[in-house]
Amino acid sequence: MGKWQSAGIDGDQCAQPEARDGWLWNRPAAAARATLILAHGAGAPMDSEFMMQMAQLLAARGVAVVRFEFDHMAARRLDGKKRPPNPQAKLLEKWRGVYARVRQQVAGPLAIGGKSMGGRMASVLADELGADALVCLGYPFHAVGKPDKPRVAHLAELRTPTLIVQGERDALGDRQTVAGYQLSKAITLHWLASGDHDLKPLKRSGFSHAQHMQAAADVVAGFLAG
Repeated sequence: MGKWQSAGIDGDQCAQPEARDGWLWNRPAAAARATLILAHGAGAPMDSEFMMQMAQLLAARGVAVVRFEFDHMAARRLDGKKRPPNPQAKLLEKWRGVYARVRQQVAGPLAIGGKSMGGRMASVLADELGADALVCLGYPFHAVGKPDKPRVAHLAELRTPTLIVQGERDALGDRQTVAGYQLSKAITLHWLASGDHDLKPLKRSGFSHAQHMQAAADVVAGFLAG
């Protein structure tokens, strides 16, 4: 987990990310059209295969991506011990600090978001921070097996332009369940056929995980460019 490793994507997308101040940057070859701060989920680090692939794919599409780690994951990197996520207040404090520092370093549109929990925490702060956009990959609309206890109250009032890329069979919010939630008109939902929480489809769907990752990167890059 401690090594910055390639996600195994072909061509110039395999360039190693730039590690700086405990963060990982993936930058486009040309000037970035936008910058996205991408936070990891509850149980996987910023250099997980999913996070690495998405950062590389977006950089290849003109979006600069910076990844950071919440304190519980940074501690795990040091001693290898698994920990539960920090309390929400501490997660949000971390997000505020990272956003403030990145905003000082980049020009142009600055979006925030993340995978699962990282995206959910970003969604809580998007309006407060004045982010230009919000991107959530596999949003945890509810805990596994608890669709009757949704985590969506703040999403009904969200003002920040938002894109949620979701697998149709995500156990934390499938297409049928999410259709019953009241969401802000600022939110665009992009569904990936047969995808799970990691956007991985069933084989019988006719799609591969790589195709869904490419499709997700396409729609995110288009959303941020727009």
